[in-house]
Amino acid sequence: MAVFTEVSFDEAAAFLRTLDMGQLRSIQACTGGIENTNYFVDTETGAYVLTLFERLATDELPFYLHLMQHLAGRGIPVPDPMPDRAGRLLHQLKGKPAVVVDRLRGRNELQPSIAHCRAVGAMLARLHLAGRDYDRQQANLRGLPWWEETVPMVWPYLREDQRALLSSEMDLQRRIAESPEYASLARGPIHGDLFRDNVLFDGERLTGILDFYFAGCDTWLYDIGVSLNDWCVDQDGGRPDHVREAAFIEAYESVRPLPSQERGLLPALQRAAALRFWLSRLRDLHLPRQAAVLKAHDPGHFERILRHRAGAVGILRDILR
Repeated sequence: MAVFTEVSFDEAAAFLRTLDMGQLRSIQACTGGIENTNYFVDTETGAYVLTLFERLATDELPFYLHLMQHLAGRGIPVPDPMPDRAGRLLHQLKGKPAVVVDRLRGRNELQPSIAHCRAVGAMLARLHLAGRDYDRQQANLRGLPWWEETVPMVWPYLREDQRALLSSEMDLQRRIAESPEYASLARGPIHGDLFRDNVLFDGERLTGILDFYFAGCDTWLYDIGVSLNDWCVDQDGGRPDHVREAAFIEAYESVRPLPSQERGLLPALQRAAALRFWLSRLRDLHLPRQAAVLKAHDPGHFERILRHRAGAVGILRDILR
């Protein structure tokens, strides 16, 4: 989270009154993340998060907000958007689209145990199944078309070995995307960004899944790959932690078993997930936006993950022939 648009106490107080949320008691800028402006706000009715959207268009946002409302209604612990008097979830503040969601209890586990990985794996499967009857459609906006647009933007900043890695990986992902095996994968709403800082725990109990603003409709296997690349890798070297990975997948399959087709393509989708975040971090590092509070993430972390994942190509040979 970051602050691109400054909101004063008085501005926030007036805005929250239109939502019948009572008197504002405190407002605090959130740090971490790089997409939207976020504030913690406390009112006489409870604790909330106020978000102003800096990149997403107004017509894109209903998908995310109604997905959160849909999942919350099915018992998934996600932030529930606060409606106005007319029932609208999306609002306006300082000329920006804005939303207020309830603030979930718990804290991040940045050094997760096997138990934490199991909890995330099982909850991700529950989330996927809960979204099956969600009736809105929106493509994953950080999918292959976005990669194609972003590669020329970051290309001038790369070393030769990085360009070789990026070129070969893009070629592989295009071939995967065109394969009948990929076309047969289960699809639906995905979180798309289920990292350690987007999950809350009370001890080993998962209490919240945050930040759905990279959600979209894509393969559930890609969503698993995104999660495995954060929860089940060594944070220093990017090497896979196979013990945590096995625990995560076992827990996921306790809710939704993976067909053999999905198991066979999982390495390719883990590579796709690593590529996506390498590209986005390269863009944010080399083509940054201005913000009052902004912390850019190291793109080298996902480059290292991608290089480790790229070593496991044997099981993809049949698909790539």
